[in-house]
Amino acid sequence: MTKFLLTVHVLAAIVAIGPVTVAASMFPPTARRATADPTDPQAVAWVRLLHRICRVYAVMGVAVPVFGLATANSMGVLGDTWLIVSIVLTVIAAGVLGALVLPRQEALLTGIEAMATAPAGTETPRAEPQQEPSQPESRRATARLAMVTGIFNLLWATVTVLMIVRPGSTTGA
Repeated sequence: MTKFLLTVHVLAAIVAIGPVTVAASMFPPTARRATADPTDPQAVAWVRLLHRICRVYAVMGVAVPVFGLATANSMGVLGDTWLIVSIVLTVIAAGVLGALVLPRQEALLTGIEAMATAPAGTETPRAEPQQEPSQPESRRATARLAMVTGIFNLLWATVTVLMIVRPGSTTGA
């Protein structure tokens, strides 16, 4: 049973967490391109798709710690320090994703969609003076999003290393 649980845990991590880390990393530069030209439907569609990937796979990612805890229980390592540290880092990573990454993506996507759907004839005169301040603000927002996404990715990389190396393990790894 342990081998089955470990296999499902590793597959869930690859299938669920991998896409979130890649899509979340691609989101800030894609959002910058879409903000630069919100009339480009392909750019807006990419931002929308990347955000959807992050949301859907974040929910699927719940399977990773569930099967991880089941695996740890069957291996009898629930009290090991490396596992406790991994659990704490996983909780922090989930918090960063749920409280920082996804809401910031949503805010940027909403702004991009609003710019994309604004009527060209009515918004252009009013939008001209406001575009200059909004470009730097958008740049700052995507930079902050890139930073928290990087933190999220570093947390998952650290958890992955802990899962492979397992300090103090007697398996010889």
